[in-house]
Amino acid sequence: MTQQQGKYMFTSESVTEGHPDKVCDQISDAILDAILKDDPNGRVACEVFATTGLVLVGGEITTTTYVEIPEIARKVIRDIGYNDPHLGFHWENISVLTAIDKQSSDIALGVDREGAGDQGIMFGYACTETPELMPLPIAMAHKLAYKMSEVRKDNVLEWLRPDGKTQVTVKYERGVPKHIDAIVIAAQHHPDIPEKRVREEIINKVIKPLVVPEMMPDETKIYVNPTGRFVLGGPVADTGLTGRKIVVDTYGGYAHTGGGCFSGKDPSKVDRSASYMARHIAKNIVAAEIAAKCEVQLSYAIGIPEPISIFIDTYGTGKLPEEELERMIFDNFPLTPHGMIEYLDLRRPIYLKTAAYGHFGRELPSFTWEKTDRIDDLKNYL
Repeated sequence: MTQQQGKYMFTSESVTEGHPDKVCDQISDAILDAILKDDPNGRVACEVFATTGLVLVGGEITTTTYVEIPEIARKVIRDIGYNDPHLGFHWENISVLTAIDKQSSDIALGVDREGAGDQGIMFGYACTETPELMPLPIAMAHKLAYKMSEVRKDNVLEWLRPDGKTQVTVKYERGVPKHIDAIVIAAQHHPDIPEKRVREEIINKVIKPLVVPEMMPDETKIYVNPTGRFVLGGPVADTGLTGRKIVVDTYGGYAHTGGGCFSGKDPSKVDRSASYMARHIAKNIVAAEIAAKCEVQLSYAIGIPEPISIFIDTYGTGKLPEEELERMIFDNFPLTPHGMIEYLDLRRPIYLKTAAYGHFGRELPSFTWEKTDRIDDLKNYL
């Protein structure tokens, strides 16, 4: 996002784990995890389609192990909360179809020699707007979405159902967030719950516990189910597909988005591993106070180990020239697919947790790309 002067608004959205596309992302990554658990070198490119009464799993998988894909899909759907027949999408009553082939031998030629599994561009971003070094709009949208699922599963709001969306608009002045201008919540609910109750309880149980008062002045606009009703949801109301929420998965549109999704792909696919490494690099640069904002682009050619280009933009906030930052990155971070996988320890069953509420900005122990463990090394360049 270009550094702007004056006042402006920026909006990002997130979705709950029961959103149809996120259901598919989670099934894809659960299958990947099951394979990596027994076969860390498994090659997986797995996509899911979900609609009324049907889940279709397709893709290319080469592995030495065997996993029961229908069982994995049903468990994910059950754990999300589609366990009421009245929702129209129930973990026991759906049909799970599979259409799996092995990885293309042409792709394997490049991966086998530790090259990139495909061409592509990947971006990583970090900024000082939040403690987790993420843009405020997407960070807050994710937290609201997660809170909706939390109060549903804890029966704080027993009328909530799995599907939902959040959207946050932040007002900026000279590049600094001043307050939240608008919050939009779409909350799937039981048909007998009045609209007024839905609004009041979402505000009191989801929004207010998360948003500090100084960021939500009286003029902040709050929209809860603006049409007045959201009963029919999930794959019954809207077909789901793996990889259709890549802006939600990354930076909410605040930074550039790469060309491919993450879910269902083993780390030999640079769409995933290089995006994680680019975030790790950008986050450590910002954490080391070398820049207040940093975006890193990496690009690859299939079968070639080294990136064919690297681009760094600090939006005028950097304490070092971009060309010096580029040398610093090459000195401190491995950028080949094999090097990134080893450095970030990516051949583990860690991916189901990434498939909802964002791949970045959540400092979980398994999210190695979120570590700021290179600060001292990078500060030496100052």
